[in-house]
Amino acid sequence: MGMFCYQCEQTAMGTGCTVRGVCGKDATTATLQDLLLYATKGISMYAHRARQLGALDHDVDLFTVEALFTTVTNVDFDPERLQGWLVKAAQIKDRAKELYEDACAGAGKTPEALGGPAAWTPAADIDGLVAQGAEIGILSRKSALGDDITGLQELITYGLKGTAAYADHAQILGKEDDALYAGFHEGLDLLTKANPSADELVGASLKVGELNLKVMGLLDAANTDAYGHPEPTAVRIEPVKGKAILVSGHDLKDLEELLKQTEGKGINIYTHGEMLPAHGYPKLKAYKHLVGNYGGAWQDQVKEFDIFPGAILMTTNCIQKPRESYKARIFTTGLVAMPGVEHIGEDKDFSHVIEAALAAPGFTEDGLDKTIMVGFGRNAVLGVAEPVINAIKSGAIKHFFLIGGCDGAKPGRNYYTEFAQMTPKDTVILTLACGKYRFNKLDFGDIGGIPRLLDIGQCNDAYSAIQIAVALADAFGVGVNDLPLSMILSWYEQKAVAILLTLLFLGIKNIKLGPTFPAFVTPPVLNVLVENFNISPVTTPEEDLKAILG
Repeated sequence: MGMFCYQCEQTAMGTGCTVRGVCGKDATTATLQDLLLYATKGISMYAHRARQLGALDHDVDLFTVEALFTTVTNVDFDPERLQGWLVKAAQIKDRAKELYEDACAGAGKTPEALGGPAAWTPAADIDGLVAQGAEIGILSRKSALGDDITGLQELITYGLKGTAAYADHAQILGKEDDALYAGFHEGLDLLTKANPSADELVGASLKVGELNLKVMGLLDAANTDAYGHPEPTAVRIEPVKGKAILVSGHDLKDLEELLKQTEGKGINIYTHGEMLPAHGYPKLKAYKHLVGNYGGAWQDQVKEFDIFPGAILMTTNCIQKPRESYKARIFTTGLVAMPGVEHIGEDKDFSHVIEAALAAPGFTEDGLDKTIMVGFGRNAVLGVAEPVINAIKSGAIKHFFLIGGCDGAKPGRNYYTEFAQMTPKDTVILTLACGKYRFNKLDFGDIGGIPRLLDIGQCNDAYSAIQIAVALADAFGVGVNDLPLSMILSWYEQKAVAILLTLLFLGIKNIKLGPTFPAFVTPPVLNVLVENFNISPVTTPEEDLKAILG
C-alpha cells in the first residue's frame, strides 16, 4: 500500500495526500513516520500495562512524547533521522517490555503475550523500514475497520500528537507530570484494540481533550515560571539597521539560549511566526537585542526567508523546504529537521548560526517605526477584569470573538481577515496562534481604553483564553456557553485538533471551524459533533456574523 496522509487541513483534494504531501514530505518520509507511530503504540502497550502494576520509566515516557511530536506536520522531513528514531524505538520497546515483565514477576502475574505493534522489530535498512510502514498505514486500517472507525482513531491520534508537542515544550523547561504520561500510554494502547466501538473512541477523544487541557496548563506554568507572565508590549514590525538572526517555531528556551549567546555581538534578533509572543515575557524582552518581529505566518516563509538578510533558526516546527538561496543560512534544532539543512544538537551551540549572521549583509537601514501589541495573556487581561466587566455591564462591550488558530496556504483563509474587519466597533477580538497574522497588523482601535484586539499568544495559550472565559463566566454567574463569546477557529495541524478536543471536553458549543472540516471526520462522526456540540463549518463572514449577532 502506498502513501496516505490526511492529518492536516490542506491535504490534497480535501481527501488525502497519496503521492507527496502538500506540506512537502515525500512518500518515504510519510511512511517512516507511519511506522514510528506504529512502533510508539507498541511501546505504549507495554508501558500502559506496566503502569497499572506501578512500574514507570522516564526514558520510555519521554521517548513516547518526542516520537509523537516528530510526526506532527512540518517537523521532521529527514528520512535518515527518522531511521534513527525507529532504531531507538525498538530499543525503547524492549525496555518497556522488560519493565512490564519485571512488574508482572513482582506481582506474581503471568505477562500477556502482546502482538501487533508490540511485536514489531525494525528492518535493517530504510527500504525495509518503508516496506514495513507501507503494510501498517492508514489504508490498511481503512480496509479492515472502515472509514468511520479509522477516522475516529485518527482524531485521537492527532489529538495525542498535538498534546505531545505541548508536553515536550513543558518538559524542556523542567515541568513534567507522571499522570499525564500515563494518559499518552492509555490513549495509544486503546488505538491497538482489535474492534473498538465508535462510542468508545468518541469518549476517548474527549479524554484526549482533558489530557491536553492539563498539559497546556503545565506548559503555561513552565513558560510563566521561566519568563514571567506576559504583559502588554509594543513590538516593532519593521527592521533595525544591522546584522540579523530570525527565530521561528515555538520553543522559548531555544530563543533564550540564542539571546544569551548573541549578547554583545552586534546582532539583532527577530521573532517569526509563533515566536512573536516571546516579546510579551518580561525575562525575554529584557534582552535589548530582541528588536522586533519579521514577516508573517509560517506558510509565507519561503519568500520572506529568501529576502531576510541574515541567518534563520527553526525551533520545533513549521519548516518548509528551503530555497537554495538561503539553505546555507537556515538551521534547525530540537525535533525539526530537513535534509541538507544543518542541525544543531542538544548542546545548543549556536556559533554556526552566529557566523552565518555575521557573514550575511544584515539590514542596511532602519524601517519605519511601526509596532503591534502582544502580551494579553490571562494575567494581563484578568488584571483589568473590573473595567472589562463594567464595560460589558454598561453595554460598551457587546460581544467577544475568539478568532484564532493555525494559518495555512490554501485559499479561503481570507475569511478570517474579512470576519475580523466586519466585527462591530462595540466588540472585542481575542486572538492567538498563527491565524492572527491574517489581521494582527490592522488597527481596530479601543473601547474606553481597552484595545479591541487582544493578542493572547501562541496556540498553547488557548489555555489563557479558556481561563479568561471561565473568569468572565464566574463574574456573571453563568456558564461559558451563556457568555457573549463566539469562537471562530481555523485549524491546520494536530495541535489545533488537540485544542478543539479540549474545547469539546469543556462542553463549549457553537464553535465555527474552518476553512474546511477535517478529511478524517466522516459524516457519521460529524453528526455526533453537530448533535452534541453544534459545531459548524464557517460559511461567509457576513452570514456567520449575522447568525451570531442576530
